[in-house]
Amino acid sequence: MAKLKVFVSSTCYDLSTVRSQVRGYIKLLGHDPVMSDYMEVLYDPREHTHKSCVQEISGCDVAILIIGSRFGGKGVPAAFNDIDFLGLEGKSASPAILQSQDKLSVTQLEICKAISDGIPVFTFVDDRVMHDHLVYEANKASDAIDKIKFPSIEKPETAKFIFEFINFLRHRTEGNSVNAFSKVEDINDYLSTQWSSLFQRLLHEQRNIESESKKIDYFASQIADLKAAVMSSIQTPDLRQTASGAIRFRRVIDFLNSIRFIDLHQMILSGSSWEELLIAADIVEIKEVITKQGLRGTALILILSDRTFYEARFSYSTYQDFMAEWSSFIELSRESRSAIFEAVTESSSRGPMYARKSMRTFEEAYGSDNLEVSTDRADDEEFA
Repeated sequence: MAKLKVFVSSTCYDLSTVRSQVRGYIKLLGHDPVMSDYMEVLYDPREHTHKSCVQEISGCDVAILIIGSRFGGKGVPAAFNDIDFLGLEGKSASPAILQSQDKLSVTQLEICKAISDGIPVFTFVDDRVMHDHLVYEANKASDAIDKIKFPSIEKPETAKFIFEFINFLRHRTEGNSVNAFSKVEDINDYLSTQWSSLFQRLLHEQRNIESESKKIDYFASQIADLKAAVMSSIQTPDLRQTASGAIRFRRVIDFLNSIRFIDLHQMILSGSSWEELLIAADIVEIKEVITKQGLRGTALILILSDRTFYEARFSYSTYQDFMAEWSSFIELSRESRSAIFEAVTESSSRGPMYARKSMRTFEEAYGSDNLEVSTDRADDEEFA
């Protein structure tokens, strides 16, 4: 039976007792601890041990970070080559520490890798370090900050890197709980409460998902029955084909109606290809982009020759579905295409879905890294 694999990340020399007691508690809960000082990390002889530690965390389910008085060994370059630091910058409001990648410790690199891979991280900071962190925050803008000695930090030159990493963790967009501890029981009690609550929530969400799934199946069945009843009540073959086509091709027609064409109806009558539609709409490039700073989600950008663009909140695969639907649509007779178009447009209550925007707006929304075309300015145009 598979067990939860819990990676324990911290410096070893100053926290060996804490690590040992946390390890015992993890095993008591029935989970498998993964700790470098217990030979539970695969040290690939072809790689540096730092890289092996960073790679090992990818195979774990949960990470526990314990921060004490020591910074630990500085990570070797090979250890941070596989970490997406650009993506990590978008996961915290205080990413300054990531600008000094070559200064990060191997412990910090382990946690960066965990966050990058979406592994939950439970962070605990020695309460003496947490107290000194407050002093650091109150004085870090002062010229005298480098002269302040923090009693909880063993090596003064490492204080900034420890405190700024705490800032990075505390200001994450999610999973930003950072907890002080004075004894190991504080850690064990917190883990016990949190993991039990998380398990309870997952069970509750699972029940809700099953309930919602049954509702969706029921409504889908009702809609299918209603569709069948409506279709069977239509005696005229042409009307039946129009009703069926309006259901099948509504999405692609709604999409095309939301983009400014010269005369979409006329192009439907002429059986224009998808490429001809793009030319008529003056669309010269299609790009799928991620949102700015690595936030979740993608958007499809349709760029026009004047360097303005339309933004569609769906993936490129959906766009490909539209192309396939259009290919099937234009195989119908001219009269059927016209009737379906009129049925869809007359019954649609939605207004235009997209606004024509400038490349300046593109950079503000998605960042210049996503932009590979010129940035001539144009005013945003909301259109009816």
